[in-house]
Amino acid sequence: MPGRHLLDGAATIDLASVTMDISQIEMYRPALTGHCYRMLGSVFDADDAVQETMIRAWKSLESFDGRSTLKTWLYRIATNVCLDELKKRGRRARPVDEGIPSSGAPPLESLTQQPQEYWIEPILDTQVVSNDASPAEQVVQRQSVRLAFVAALQNLAPRQRAALLMTEVLGCSASEVAETLETSVPSVNSALQRARATLAKRSEEQPVSLTAAQQGMLRRYVTAFEQYDVAGLTALMREDVTLCMPPFELWLQGPEEIQTWMLGLGCGCRGSRLFPTSASGWPAFVQYRPNPEGGHKAWGLIVLELDGDRIAGVTTFLDTARLFPRFGFGMTV
Repeated sequence: MPGRHLLDGAATIDLASVTMDISQIEMYRPALTGHCYRMLGSVFDADDAVQETMIRAWKSLESFDGRSTLKTWLYRIATNVCLDELKKRGRRARPVDEGIPSSGAPPLESLTQQPQEYWIEPILDTQVVSNDASPAEQVVQRQSVRLAFVAALQNLAPRQRAALLMTEVLGCSASEVAETLETSVPSVNSALQRARATLAKRSEEQPVSLTAAQQGMLRRYVTAFEQYDVAGLTALMREDVTLCMPPFELWLQGPEEIQTWMLGLGCGCRGSRLFPTSASGWPAFVQYRPNPEGGHKAWGLIVLELDGDRIAGVTTFLDTARLFPRFGFGMTV
């Protein structure tokens, strides 16, 4: 069977060489995972979408004509996989984007939950940052998986979402987007205009690399949390800081309400241990609460959104059974 150029400037690859074909496609898995996560708001849905993308790509590899790069071709497949998935379900959200904030001492009956598939999920940074990406591209990859940005994307119609991500994050041209979405360039430009207007007041950009002041603040955060110095902990927070704990609908706003919560219904966190990680483009910690049977057990994945050297948002994801293994942590320490 004759060979085919799979990448611009790449050596000719014999399509009979299965190992080589798989390796050429697999190298784009992190980038594809990031794209599918932005589209779907779920790391687990993104995994499924990427796997389906790989299957479709492998089955149709012989139809790849080299008019675009392999990377662009794979993004086109992944986008359509995500659009198919979005036809089956609604958007995902964050608790802070729904309803009004609760008091720090809410009635127990207000602690209602939504199914896990209702909420946006965090993603491990290293899963979506491509090793072969330039430093500038890596900045965009991290910033574009932040919770506020992904939540804002969920408010866009699926095709608007796809158009925005393909142009702003992936660097595709309007004509490439039009080909992917099977529409015209004017339609793509119109969708982009509406999408950018929707996101203009919702998305936030913060530097990816932590400053020395931020690193010092995070050390104080861990010390205050593990010592359960609630006053010291909330002193690190912005006045309009928010706290939420998916899958619970409840969310709090302001240091005073958070302090009331931590000294009341949230006091089970006293004696916790924190271990650092990174999630959704932000510093994060896995939290283990004291286990009555001894040691500590998994409790939550804490993602901190920062504003300078202050904490602007705290999201504790309680789906430990799925998230802790994903982030490389055990269920007990």
